[in-house]
Order: sequence, then C-alpha cells, then structure tokens
Amino acid sequence: MYSFLISSVVSYVCVLISMAFLTLLERKGLGYMQVRKGPNKVGIMGLPQPFADAAKLFTKELTKPVVANWSIYFLAPALSLVLALVLWQLYPSSMSAGYYQWGVLFFLCVSSLNVYGTLLAGWSSNSKYALLGALRAIAQTISYEVSLALILLFSLFVVCSFDLKEIGSAGSTVWLSFLMLPISFVWFVSCIAETNRAPFDFAEGESELVSGFNVEYSAGGFALIFMAEYVNILLMSLLTSFIFLGGSSMFFVGSDFFLVLKVIFFGFSFIWIRGSFPRFRYDLLMSLTWKGFLPLSLAGLMLVLGLLSMF
Repeated sequence: MYSFLISSVVSYVCVLISMAFLTLLERKGLGYMQVRKGPNKVGIMGLPQPFADAAKLFTKELTKPVVANWSIYFLAPALSLVLALVLWQLYPSSMSAGYYQWGVLFFLCVSSLNVYGTLLAGWSSNSKYALLGALRAIAQTISYEVSLALILLFSLFVVCSFDLKEIGSAGSTVWLSFLMLPISFVWFVSCIAETNRAPFDFAEGESELVSGFNVEYSAGGFALIFMAEYVNILLMSLLTSFIFLGGSSMFFVGSDFFLVLKVIFFGFSFIWIRGSFPRFRYDLLMSLTWKGFLPLSLAGLMLVLGLLSMF
C-alpha cells in the first residue's frame, strides 16, 4: 500500500515538472517559429520561467463570480487535473508499484470522464460565454472520442489483448503505424482535437467566446485547467509512441532514452502544428470526424477483422 502511494506521488511530481517544461518548450518553439525570442529574461535561457509562472498564478487573488455555483466552480478544475494525472498510472514502468492489466479499457473509461470537468466548469460559472464554450468543447471531445476508441480497437484486435505491455511488445517487432499508416495519422489528428489544441481549439475561440469555458477562472483555478491540458498532451504523446511506434523497448536497460525522444517528438508536433495552421471552422471540424474519420475507421476496422478471420 505504502509503496504504491509513494510510487504514485513520485510519478505525479515528475509528470507535473515535465508539464511545466513543456510550456517552456512551447513558448520558445513558437517564438522561433514566429521569428522572435521566447522567454529569456528569467534566469539562464528562461529555464526558471515555468516556476515563475506557477508562483505568479497561485499567489494571485482568486476572484469568484457572485452568481456562480461556488462548490462546483472550485471542484471542476481540480477534477480535470486529477483525471489527467490518474491516467498516468497506465505507464508500465519498472519503477511503478501498481500495474493495470486492462490498461486500454481503463484509459477509455477515465478519458471519457474528462468532459465532466469541462461541463462543470462552464455550467457552474453561470456565464453564457462559459456555457457556450463548454458545450462546444464537449461536442468536439465526444465526437473525436468515437474515432479514438475505434482506432484503439485496431491495436487490440492485432495483439488480442487489453494489456499495454503486450501491445508495446508486439509493436517492438513491427511498428503498428507501418501496418496501418492512414489510421495512425487519423489517431494523431484526433488526439489534437481531443486535447482542444490548435487548429481545433474551438473551446477557446477568442473572437466569439473570449476564452471559452474557463473565461470566469483566474489565478489557481485557471492554472489547474491549464495544467490538465498539458498533462493530457504528454499522455497522448506517450500513448501514441507506445502503441504505434513500439513501446516495449522501455523494458530494456538504457533504452528509456528512445521512448523519451519519441514522446518529445510527438509533444513538439502539437506545438509545431499550432504554429503552422490557422483555426478551422467549427462546422468543418464536426464534419471531419463524422463524415471523414468515422467511416474511415469503421472501414479499416472491418478490413482488419476480415483479414484476421481469414488468416
């Protein structure tokens, strides 16, 4: 019991530190993409910038809307961050004291609860802009979760297991992205939409919703929502590299480095795409998932099932 608790706390602290420096990577990356400097005033090369941001946000005055449902208003950001951190129990590290044999099923169950944090944040603020942003974010998230679940079924049928360790072991022999290249691209685009990142960040359309579902949040509440988003980016980068680029290499001595490189590559791809593409129209986003990704995923899944039944 104590070993599991200590292992979880250490894992969560490491994830939060990684999330902090992902924000620094994003600021510096976008700065160089836009031909300007990123954070470079705080310390050496701006490295203490994430800790300065954390100190600033958590020491600011916490404003509360007078007409908000206060208990749910304060609960929603914490719920989003807790759900994002709980998913990191899926990482099958040799240092972890706990391990989920039905890891993919656990991921689907917990990730589907993420919409409740967004819904509660938008509804409890008692603001029309926050509610509209929450409804848009929920519709987007639920739509792309369907594609994500169907694409996950590919790897499950190929490996015949819900165990992430077995999926990674199979991927070390033949990368699943090579077996289903178009589907792996659909997975990555769905990950971007699932995490509300540009060019699919319609929950935060500045021109029509100000800041979406979190418009009424400031200081610590905004920081928790911000942290949950970046923790989810790291998690989706880890799952992408683990499922589609062979993750079992982490179980060999000295090869964690290659997994870290793959996660950094996918994490930077989120930033790269943000600096490269303008925001889509919302109707085109919903049309893309229901009329593009869903038929493609279903057709590919039927093809894989047919081939497995034949051979």
